[in-house]
Formats: sequence, structure tokens, C-alpha cells
Amino acid sequence: MLREGLARRRIGDEEGFSWRGQDTSRIEGFSDAVFAFAITLLVVSLEVPTTFDELLATMRGFFAFAICFYLLLVVWFEHYKFFRRYGLDDFYTMRLNAALLFIVLFYVYPLKFLFTLLVDQLLGYSTVVNPSTGAIEEIENGQLPLLMVIYGAGFVAVQLVFVLLYLRAYVLRDTLRLDAHERSITREEILNFLLGMGVGLISIAIAIVGGEEAVSLAGYAYLLLFPLLAINGYLMGSRRRRDSASRS
Repeated sequence: MLREGLARRRIGDEEGFSWRGQDTSRIEGFSDAVFAFAITLLVVSLEVPTTFDELLATMRGFFAFAICFYLLLVVWFEHYKFFRRYGLDDFYTMRLNAALLFIVLFYVYPLKFLFTLLVDQLLGYSTVVNPSTGAIEEIENGQLPLLMVIYGAGFVAVQLVFVLLYLRAYVLRDTLRLDAHERSITREEILNFLLGMGVGLISIAIAIVGGEEAVSLAGYAYLLLFPLLAINGYLMGSRRRRDSASRS
């Protein structure tokens, strides 16, 4: 299993944070199966092309599949890090994990639709050709804001679940025997996912208020994640270094 292989090689390990989840739990095994199924749903086509034209049509979906695969992998790796760090398997954590898996499965198709549409438009393929009826528009312009709202809602929901997971770990900080450094890392993760929620809500608001004219701006809003997370990481890291220097 990929998770076990990464754990054996200490992939994702970080200095100063002890892993409390050494062995892969049943909750993680089940989660990996769900993530694998979600990736299967992303596959461009479940049928082997029988003509070269069909092969080319299938290959058109490569870049969209790659983007969606990467985004799911990011969520999976955050899931992996959380359970390696804290090793929680209580009922509350199980329910939050179930909610995360539900969201991942439910939003696979909106995710695939959005990035297939985006890549097709960038490559000049903005329509799907039906031999019997001619060219059929994939989506009407008036539906684009709703598509961004649907995507944003899924993004915010994933961030919220991780906020609640890390809050759970922080509440149990004494039980888990988290030291000052580990507590700071946990707070940083909570803030990171709260910032992610904020960016998702900003995008949704832009799509709702701005309509068709602001769809691109709603998409660009997610670029705010990079500077915001970098600033949060820098500030929290600086605080940890100051605290460490004062203790020594």
C-alpha cells in the first residue's frame, strides 16, 4: 500500500513532530480505497478507443485528468499527514473522515467537468461534437457562475473538514502529549485551512455577485492561497523560532 510505503520511508516527516500514527489503521485503509475509486471516476474513458480519432479525443482529456489527479493527491497527502501526526481513531474523527470521503466522491464529477471545460477552452475545444445533431455547447455562459459556486462549495467543505480534524487534535493536545512546537504546527494548520475556506468563500461571493463577467476573477481568486499560506507559514515559523530561542 502506498501509505505504508511512504510511512516506512518517513515521507512527510518533519523535524520536531513525532508521529503518533505508526501503523496504517482500518480507517486509513478504507480511505485509501475511496480515494482510489475517486481517481478511477476521473479516468478519461473507461473504454479502449477503437479508432485513431477516438484515441485523439481521449487524449484531449489528459491535461484535465492530470490536474484533477493532482488535486485529489493533495487532499490525500493532507489526510496522510494528519493520521501520521496524531494517529486518532476516535468516533468523532471517524465521522469527520467519513464526511471528507463523501465530499471527495460527490465532487469528483464537478471537479472533472470544470477542469475539462477549462482545458478544452484553453486548447480551443469549447464544444462537444455529436455526429447526429452537430456541435453541442458543453455549458451556457449563464451557467458558469453556478459552476464556480458548486466547485467553491466543495473546496470550502474540504477545508472545513480539515479545520475540524485539526481542531480535534488540538483539543486532545494534552492526551496526545503535544509539545509546544507540535501545538504551534497544529495551530498553523488550522489557520491554513481557515485561510483556504476564506479564499473559497471569496470566490463564491465573486461568482454570485459578479455573474458571467466575473467568472474569471472568481477563478483567479484561488491564487490568493499561495501568498496567504506563505505569509502564515513565515509568521508561525518566526514565532516558533523566537519561542525556541527564549527557552534556550
